[in-house]
Amino acid sequence: MAEDPRDWEIETRAVRGGMARSPYGEISEALFLTQGFAYPSAEAADRRFGGEPGFIYQRFGNPTTAIFEDRLALMEGAELCRATASGMAAVQVSLLGLLKAGDHVAAGRALFGSSRWILSNLLPRFGVETTYVDAPDVDAWRAAMRPNTKVVLVESPANPLLEVCPIGAVAEIAHAAGAKLIVDNVFATPIFQKPLALGADVVVYSATKHIDGQGRVLGGAILGPEKLMTEAYKDILRHTGPAMSPFNAWLLLKGLETLELRVLRQTQTAARIADLIAAHPKAQRVIYPGRKDHPQAAIIANQMTGGGNLIAFDLGERAAAWRFLDALQIVDISNNLGDAKSIATHPSTTTHRSMPEAQRLEIGLTEGWVRMSVGLEGANDLSRDVSRALDAA
Repeated sequence: MAEDPRDWEIETRAVRGGMARSPYGEISEALFLTQGFAYPSAEAADRRFGGEPGFIYQRFGNPTTAIFEDRLALMEGAELCRATASGMAAVQVSLLGLLKAGDHVAAGRALFGSSRWILSNLLPRFGVETTYVDAPDVDAWRAAMRPNTKVVLVESPANPLLEVCPIGAVAEIAHAAGAKLIVDNVFATPIFQKPLALGADVVVYSATKHIDGQGRVLGGAILGPEKLMTEAYKDILRHTGPAMSPFNAWLLLKGLETLELRVLRQTQTAARIADLIAAHPKAQRVIYPGRKDHPQAAIIANQMTGGGNLIAFDLGERAAAWRFLDALQIVDISNNLGDAKSIATHPSTTTHRSMPEAQRLEIGLTEGWVRMSVGLEGANDLSRDVSRALDAA
């Protein structure tokens, strides 16, 4: 009897999950760079368009993309995954597939700037309102629910200050109100957190981050139970066209193979760097999910198995944050994260620039904050670079 891939360890799923070989028996997954597919007869085309399994058009699906979707679903513990062209495409589709005019969304106050823009600027054009909630506060979630609340959206840990939401408790509140819970799991990765197992209905990723992990391509993913994924997302994905390129899917498959190894190594170094920053007199505050002084340490202990590679720290003012960034010699200044290269950014003027200042202050994002994504460089080299930059801040 063949083994069930769902019984494999996550390392095996990352390398072997979803594998489908062509008749040539290639070891590396085949890359199908094709817009469309041919049929042996008009009758066969009719059957395919009528629902017979098989590929029709790149916008609807591709063999390479399907392997990526199946593999990530196995790693996440999801019944189904659908890939998108970017992480923001995944966030947008995950919302629009569950909402209609007159509906209400409850969302964590701390969100990536583009996610906040969708909720505050795009959805109101179609009659959808959003209430923002302090994500760690369970009572605040209960108070935010309305009879027309259909979606609850959280990032955990959240961008950029690594706020953590009690996913299980929020899932119970959402379900009691008849709403679906969407969790953006980018910072935790499928290695350190499993939102579906905690009660979430849908998980979204920017595969651009840790899944690629080498700064090469954009990609996104939506994961959940097959019934919900089919009812909510099949048609919107098919007809609006946020399809992932098969070339990107092929590169992301290569990223999945080493995801766990990279994330574990990055996390080990990040814990050391976080402690180093916390001990420096220029740092007014450090937030890292692997430290005991994280504001939601008890929640983290209950739902995450590692701290990840993101660190946020406050140097007091913009000038000090910029001096720190400009003094770095190894770490790059960039707004990406999850890369093999260490990266630091000033969120107020980059990733969260589109948020009005009042909204940034609501989540505690003053201009002294720096967000750092720890990469795969030597820990001693990174420690020396960060220490030197802190001295200059």
